[in-house]
Amino acid sequence: MKEYTVLYIHGMGGGGDSRIPSILNEHIGEALRSEGIEGVRIRVVVRTYSFDPEVAVKAIRSWADELSPDLVIGESLGAIQAIRLKGYPHLLVSPSLGAPARLGLLSVLSVIPGVTSLLDRIYKPKDGDRQKLHFTHDILKKYPDHGRAALENSPRNGSKDSFYAFFGDMDHYRKSGVVSIKAYRKYFGETYKIYHGTHFMEEEWILSLLIPKIFSVLGILKK
Repeated sequence: MKEYTVLYIHGMGGGGDSRIPSILNEHIGEALRSEGIEGVRIRVVVRTYSFDPEVAVKAIRSWADELSPDLVIGESLGAIQAIRLKGYPHLLVSPSLGAPARLGLLSVLSVIPGVTSLLDRIYKPKDGDRQKLHFTHDILKKYPDHGRAALENSPRNGSKDSFYAFFGDMDHYRKSGVVSIKAYRKYFGETYKIYHGTHFMEEEWILSLLIPKIFSVLGILKK
């Protein structure tokens, strides 16, 4: 039995019980069988990490060292963490390349009394194994450098890693620039596909687009 490991890096407020990796783990075995692929197992690993980007990057790098993943997938804000992992193929779901700059701007507002508490209430994650969000100045001010560090590992800046992204044509975050196909093209080229859906990739696209792309990147599709 050949086993492949996929390290899935969730988005803001996600965690070990996030929806997309849960769907992947539920259906990827069935998808292998439907393709007639035998003797292969794909394990999708997702763990909850800190909202502090520099605390998180150390934890995620240690997980990569532990797991030696064959593929890294990053979702939304988690795509920034995924890109910072060098030496792996990357798939990105709704990568939020503009989010670090926006969070940096929020750091200025967070010094105003009551703003951190307000943001914590607005963006409170669902119950469960989820990332705890705390919008303090000390955490938010780290995000612009976090975003710049990620883009250093882009083809535009000489990276030899492979990247492929999926964007929803109804992604409401595109209006604010948090998600930007133009920015993605600038740093990563034409390696992306647009699906008819939202920021939160719907199950039909996980099954029909994301899983086949995982198979393709891992090199296990039947000829």
